[in-house]
Amino acid sequence: MTDSSTGLAALSALERSPLTWLTLTLLAYLAALWLYRRSGHNPFLLPVLTAVVGIVCVLLALGVPYPVYFEGVQLIHFFIGPATVALAVPLYGQLGRIRQIWRPVAIALLAGSVAAIGSAVLVAWALGGSMQTLMSLAPKSATIPIATAVAERLGGISSLAAVAVAVTGIAGAVMAGPLLRALRLDGDPMVRGFAVGLTAHAIGTARELQTNATAGSFAALAMALNGIATALLMPAMAALLHWAGVW
Repeated sequence: MTDSSTGLAALSALERSPLTWLTLTLLAYLAALWLYRRSGHNPFLLPVLTAVVGIVCVLLALGVPYPVYFEGVQLIHFFIGPATVALAVPLYGQLGRIRQIWRPVAIALLAGSVAAIGSAVLVAWALGGSMQTLMSLAPKSATIPIATAVAERLGGISSLAAVAVAVTGIAGAVMAGPLLRALRLDGDPMVRGFAVGLTAHAIGTARELQTNATAGSFAALAMALNGIATALLMPAMAALLHWAGVW
């Protein structure tokens, strides 16, 4: 066996090893987190965004297909669910305040969830998207475990739904601050947190938890409630599209 063939075999074995991609993901996130802190928490340098860009560049440079990488980071994917549930811990401390404002919370939840699903469907439909694409993009404001499961059950593509969720979360976390300040709605941490958590799910919630405990708690509340609302509203949206003749 030549040296070149031996090297190719070693590289192939390295690519197939889950430890390779777990290590790459961890190092990319730590580097992105360091850069984020050094920048003074610049929203355009969110760790999720810069880490993803770095990993994509490595995969493209090595010619590694995404399914190979995804198989290697299944452990991280598994912990998304437990990490989401763990967000209930800071939320528990706000139960008293939630009981006092449950009516406006319910109205905001319904309006936000319907707007998130409806806007995605309308934009995708206007651009000529298929029903499969519509069902993949519609649950974009829910967390990945809920969005992918709902999209797949209604005929969508789970991988496309996951990408839509990630893009929505990053965009929401970056744009939320300037937009809320422009609308003069950033003064109340409850309002800010609920708005960000409803639209930008876990990524937005993580950012709010770094800035204000109350905002982070209400972001976690909005994320959890919107996940439930999305799972309930999506079948109704699919039925409406079928009735309208889109499906």
